[in-house]
Amino acid sequence: MTELSDETIQEFRAALIENRKVLTTAIEGETESSKIVELDQSTMGRLSRMDALQGQAMIKETKQRHEEGLRKISSALSRIESDDYGYCLRCDELISVARLEVDPAVSLCIRCASLEEQV
Repeated sequence: MTELSDETIQEFRAALIENRKVLTTAIEGETESSKIVELDQSTMGRLSRMDALQGQAMIKETKQRHEEGLRKISSALSRIESDDYGYCLRCDELISVARLEVDPAVSLCIRCASLEEQV
């Protein structure tokens, strides 16, 4: 495999920044939607409360996934700044461009990612 060109790295950088904006906006909306559910039965029925609690749990989980995505994006942007972007964090081999096109924040090559999933 050949090293990534500066132009390709800058394209991935732009995609990472755009993804960061999208996730940040989503997290802000989720924070607003995850307000504490009122447990007073006089204001809502038991099933409605259960639905609200389930919805709140789903929003919380989604928010956590988005926050993890932000951490991965931040890490990828740091690797770009330190000229380590595109290299597997485990084996130090180049990550394929096709893999980076799917997820520019990816930090492991396909081989190392497969090995990690088996553990």
